[in-house]
Amino acid sequence: MDTQKNSEIIARIKYLMREMGVRQVQFAERIGVDTSNLSKYLNAHMPLSDSFLNRLVVNLGVSKEWLLDGTDLPFGKTPARTDTVATASGTTGTPVYDVDATAGVASGRNELFSNENIVGWVNLPNMSPHCRIVRVSGDSMAPVIMDGDFVAVRELSNINQIYWGQIYVVQLDDFRLVKYLRRHTDPNMVVLRSENPNYDDMDVRRSDIHELLLVQHVLHINSRL
Repeated sequence: MDTQKNSEIIARIKYLMREMGVRQVQFAERIGVDTSNLSKYLNAHMPLSDSFLNRLVVNLGVSKEWLLDGTDLPFGKTPARTDTVATASGTTGTPVYDVDATAGVASGRNELFSNENIVGWVNLPNMSPHCRIVRVSGDSMAPVIMDGDFVAVRELSNINQIYWGQIYVVQLDDFRLVKYLRRHTDPNMVVLRSENPNYDDMDVRRSDIHELLLVQHVLHINSRL
């Protein structure tokens, strides 16, 4: 593997660590490698091995195409799904909020994620401790996200750093949307795209976006249980 490609892969690994909100020690534990070896990989003191890269793919669900070439999406077109999600009592795990990610007028993040809106907690593997779980209504993102599904979202430290093609909760002046963000020909604009082909693309000015929450997981409740 040449030096340039090695550097690009390392940059994508560091991107994953930032988005997961973990330090090297936690990241090493998550993927099952020695912390000192991870440090050597990230500082280019040791060449990236297929074994190491495969650990990222298997343990994090990362797209190998994205990891190697920057194509595809970090976690593929369809985020990870679970068969059943049940809330539980207690205060450990990821909080579940009794709010709809696609309903209501604009509200501040503190209001949206207030403690009064917490209805339970879930413990799921490979989920960032910084995630929050909210409900989605509507079919604009079907079949990736169905009406009534829940999504685990996390706040981005910089809303100007958009990873194109990923799904976000987009906060505008008057409403919130769950959409793919695609690059626009005008750098001051973004394209909001639905999965459902019955919905047209929306062109939105970047300055009109107040907040972006990255959708990291889609959680499906099996209503037949």
